[in-house]
Amino acid sequence: MRQGLIGILTGGGDVPGLNSIIKSVVYRASEIDRRVLGIRLGWEGLTHMNLNDQGEDPQYLMPLTRQNTRTIDRSGGTILHTSRAHPGRVSESRLPAYLRDQKSRLKIVKENIYDLTDVVLNNLERLGIECLVAIGGDDTISYASLLHGQGFPVIAIPKTMDNDVRNTEYCIGFATAITRASMAITRQRTTVGSHERIGIFRIFGRDSGFTALYTAYATSIRCLIPEYPFDLRHLADLLMEDKRNNPSNYALVVISEGAVWSGNAVIEYGDADAYGHRKKGNIGEALGDQLRKLTGEETVISDLTYDLRSGEPDFMDKLIATTFANIAVDLISDRVHGKMTAIQSGKYAAADIPEPMAGPRQVDVATLYNTNRYRPNYSSKAGLPLFLTTC
Repeated sequence: MRQGLIGILTGGGDVPGLNSIIKSVVYRASEIDRRVLGIRLGWEGLTHMNLNDQGEDPQYLMPLTRQNTRTIDRSGGTILHTSRAHPGRVSESRLPAYLRDQKSRLKIVKENIYDLTDVVLNNLERLGIECLVAIGGDDTISYASLLHGQGFPVIAIPKTMDNDVRNTEYCIGFATAITRASMAITRQRTTVGSHERIGIFRIFGRDSGFTALYTAYATSIRCLIPEYPFDLRHLADLLMEDKRNNPSNYALVVISEGAVWSGNAVIEYGDADAYGHRKKGNIGEALGDQLRKLTGEETVISDLTYDLRSGEPDFMDKLIATTFANIAVDLISDRVHGKMTAIQSGKYAAADIPEPMAGPRQVDVATLYNTNRYRPNYSSKAGLPLFLTTC
């Protein structure tokens, strides 16, 4: 094994701040004489690369240096690109070409589904990677935990706009998402107000309502989250109350994509991905139709989703991304593995990687959410950490 080689990949959806992590890992690693090898397209890179005798596959490998990462933190996305691949559950139709004639030696999960973990471990060994830095959300990190359980050295860095990874109060991308959502709502107030309508803002949050909650906190509007099914009639009454009390005669609400009203089910469509997730139906449109029927008022529906994850990170995400990266390399230097960079009780920490079956972290409704007013709780914050929640 080539000593000092650190592998790094990004998995799942992109968020602002990923390139800041990558650059900072490279810079910090160079200070302790470690080289960094980028794995392109997330976990897919480690299953689909077909290494030659020199252990190279330029399609999926990107050697990283101070020179080729010098300016990447000035933009969003990830220079390593990403995917939602799960090496432990690869369908036959998605097997890499070089493995299709070797199916008999692959582990079978169930009919036409294969576990390529042995392929991943073999490729990591052939590349001479000493430790792998896996940057991702709940799904990506769940597979990192599996690799750690197999004995391979892994450090995880949490990123997701939903802020729903367990064992940390903060995930990269969250602050930028709230900043962008708040700016969009502030801009669109003029249109909603000019037409005296109800404005509905749909936002990411499959299972957790942190993004909707904190957006509502910053913009002083109502929010609907997956953790608490709302009463449609009560919501309509609250929004009509807002319109009456507003000199411009309009009302606003932000809704998580996974939110539902009492007696209704989450709308999903399409095939499930490798992690078992199907796409969510547009809850904003569905809510708009119901509110028009109940109130007779017209609605303006805005989708605050992909725009929030594009472009450069804000100050908070750059700060925490850079710090998480440095903590990760320090852990590798100290030969500490199986950890995730985190914020706990408002402080930087090296946390345990969450157990794969733990699922996403969710809003503590009793503490953070006013279930009568459909608003964040604003009182009794003294003594709480910055992000107002436990991990």
